[in-house]
Amino acid sequence: MLRQISTAFLVIGCTTLSILTSGQTSDSWKMKPSPLQTRWAKDVKPSSVLPEYPRPQMVRSGWENLNGLWNYTITSAAEQTPPTTYSNQILVPFPLESALSGVGKTLLPDQRLWYKRTFNKPASKGKDKTILHFGAVDYNTTVFLNGKKIGEHNGGYTGFNIDITEHLKDKNNELVVSVLDPTDQGDNPHGKQVLQPRNILYTGSSGIWQTVWLETVPPVYIADLKMVPQIDQQRLDIRVSTDGNANGYTVEAIASSKGNVIGSIKGKPNTDLQLSVPNPQLWSPNTPFLYDLSVRLLYNNKVVDTVASYFGMRKIEIKKDENGQERIFLNGKYTYNLGVLDQGFWPDGLYAAPTDEALKFDVLAVKSMGFNTIRKHVKVEPDRWYYHCDREGILVWQDMVTCPNTTVGARKNFEKENIATVTQLYNHPSIVCWVLFNEGWARYDQQRLTEAMKQMDPSRLIDGHTGENYDRESPKDPNEKWKSSDLTDIHEYPGPGISPALPGKARVLGEWGGVQVRTPNHQWNAADGWGYITSTAAGFTRKYELMNKHLKLYEEEGLSGSIYTEPFDVETEENGLISYDREVVKIPVARLRQIHGAIVPPTSDVAAAFIVKDIDTTNPNNNYAALLEEYQKGKKDPAFLQQLAQMAASVNDKSNAVKIANDYIAQLKAPYTNSQLAFINKFTTSTRDKGFPLLLANRDQINKALGQRQADRKLMGIIFGEEIQPYVQDAAAKPDWSKIEAKTKQYGAPGEEIFLRAKTIHLLNQKDYDNFATTADRYVGKCAAYISANELNTYAWTVFENLSDPTHLSNAANWCQHLLKAGDNPAYIDTYAQVLYKAGKKEDAIANEEKAVQLAPSDEKKNYQDVLDKMKKGEKTWK
Repeated sequence: MLRQISTAFLVIGCTTLSILTSGQTSDSWKMKPSPLQTRWAKDVKPSSVLPEYPRPQMVRSGWENLNGLWNYTITSAAEQTPPTTYSNQILVPFPLESALSGVGKTLLPDQRLWYKRTFNKPASKGKDKTILHFGAVDYNTTVFLNGKKIGEHNGGYTGFNIDITEHLKDKNNELVVSVLDPTDQGDNPHGKQVLQPRNILYTGSSGIWQTVWLETVPPVYIADLKMVPQIDQQRLDIRVSTDGNANGYTVEAIASSKGNVIGSIKGKPNTDLQLSVPNPQLWSPNTPFLYDLSVRLLYNNKVVDTVASYFGMRKIEIKKDENGQERIFLNGKYTYNLGVLDQGFWPDGLYAAPTDEALKFDVLAVKSMGFNTIRKHVKVEPDRWYYHCDREGILVWQDMVTCPNTTVGARKNFEKENIATVTQLYNHPSIVCWVLFNEGWARYDQQRLTEAMKQMDPSRLIDGHTGENYDRESPKDPNEKWKSSDLTDIHEYPGPGISPALPGKARVLGEWGGVQVRTPNHQWNAADGWGYITSTAAGFTRKYELMNKHLKLYEEEGLSGSIYTEPFDVETEENGLISYDREVVKIPVARLRQIHGAIVPPTSDVAAAFIVKDIDTTNPNNNYAALLEEYQKGKKDPAFLQQLAQMAASVNDKSNAVKIANDYIAQLKAPYTNSQLAFINKFTTSTRDKGFPLLLANRDQINKALGQRQADRKLMGIIFGEEIQPYVQDAAAKPDWSKIEAKTKQYGAPGEEIFLRAKTIHLLNQKDYDNFATTADRYVGKCAAYISANELNTYAWTVFENLSDPTHLSNAANWCQHLLKAGDNPAYIDTYAQVLYKAGKKEDAIANEEKAVQLAPSDEKKNYQDVLDKMKKGEKTWK
């Protein structure tokens, strides 16, 4: 049977390469410490890492897995020649920053990561080719083989391959891969990866994070399949693309069900073919039926290449129900999309699941809890994740990985990766919706890009803008907000809520929920855990039930889908229904299924592999009084004090929280762990606290460890509250700035920065523009690196609109130079041009305004063009 052949390919078709680079042994690898790890981490072995065939919809028998131990080193980004020595070993394909990589280091934007391993030439015959495949590498990849550069790739989420046939030796081929990854500091789409994790943003995943493998193919071979089910016509539209000169070749596609052939088609490669599927069994979450497909390439009636695949017959569309309400229909039936927002992060592997069983567990968990939909949030998973969704029956809304900023380069990369994402995932029946923009994050040309995506794939729904209500720059006219989109989509936290009804569009709630429920001993960082709202473990079931009853009312009113945030906690974001380590469910599974069943009946039984334990609903704070008494009697060991301070804060016993925290902090000694630094930062609230001098003395370390200049921000907040705020509470106040400066000076750089910032903003609010401009120039001169681009833009624009003094205008133009470093943002370039124009530098102004016009999105060009026309005419551009 074809499915048996396919499974055999997946299991035994791979000869896993165990030839390690000189000096490598499986015993040398050790997982790095992690705040949490999943049950599957123990199953990770260097000799067999993610051994499953990585591309289930195009399976070949001739392949070899290159996962395992590689050598690695880190150099400066400027170094482009492969190094001669490597510092240590890394377990591929786990990201450098992950515990499972065995490294656990952050790759900085000014660094280059190098990998090296050796392998023998795979078995081949005649003119066979050897193709090197990378599932995903984040972000800029350069590949060398036997000392020669053989390929490059930009993009962190989709696969690429290189024909290495001409560069191979029989033995000891040296493969070197170099990677640059600016994470959130470049024009690369990076999803929720950041160098300094916080809140809804998480640890980065640099380098190789999906399977690397070799494949042996004939000189002309099947390179790609494109399949579109047409259930009304009872056929599968298929295109078989080949690599090489296909003149004289024929392709044949054979569909089967349970070993019985149900249809076949022969034709030319690289053409559109129609494969008959009579009386199709339809794919849905209730019955995720998949047909087996064998695709063969023939020359002179001889089979030269074969791949095993599968497909599902289903149709997704927007139609009116019996009440005239626009709804989501699957296979001609209204189907409410009851879903979750899945981030795809793991505490031990970050972007990479420890094992395929772990990857499958996440899909089974969602379905076992009674959901039928997953929104894959600003991440693209390995093909096997979608394979599990196809087989288990989950509807998938696939996000595009967010455009990182407003520069031309970022937009170019975004559009390129969107095309790659849709192309790579096109054949998965589980994917029913592409999601373009999220909450206005770097949104631009929404209508154009929505229509381009619809043209690229007319067989699926397009959600042009999820969470549009969170976009402050969105159009005012409701008919313009989701132009050309198939859905109207809002976010509501905690919610639920309902989006507007517009002709031809279904109404969905793209995100809602976000209820934090703490799971002691299963938290990434208890000190920084958060949620949009918080509930006790004991009260969560009742709260969740009430929220879903409200959701049911919206469904009756016309809502067609909802995405709950979220199935699993992610780092400090503790909004999951299940803990980050996948061990604790926060509502008993049977109760969850019952709650969800009022909206959508469960589409399967609870999976046997879905093993979790119920959360302890006993409130740990109930023991607070007894523990506080122990403290008052003299118990002062550090672990006890740390826990008790957290507990005091959670029950709002502020005075004891400060006292206990100070006792704990007093016992700490350098070097401090990240957890200790987070505690110090959280519990330091005044200059009198024990943590204040530690924050002041360890600013750089804490800023680096916690990100977002948290130590500086905390210090400045305290200094402002004690030394400045009492004198500026009234907007009309005229404080003695000299005295304030003398007081803040004792705190060094944080004191100077908050003084200048406070004075600048106070003068701006007072509309004392001359003094504002003078102070702002001093502030920008000292602290430009820490002032946001939007704020700098506001300062420069304020000078432009309100002052004519040449010195002030010259200074504002200099401030704009910092803005221009943020990238090709037309709004910032326009500000610079207008400042130059008012300063009398007309030619420079016009040149920059022309650039702003050129870079502006289509719906904003007219505004900039009007300014440019005035400049050319010598007219005023200010009021």
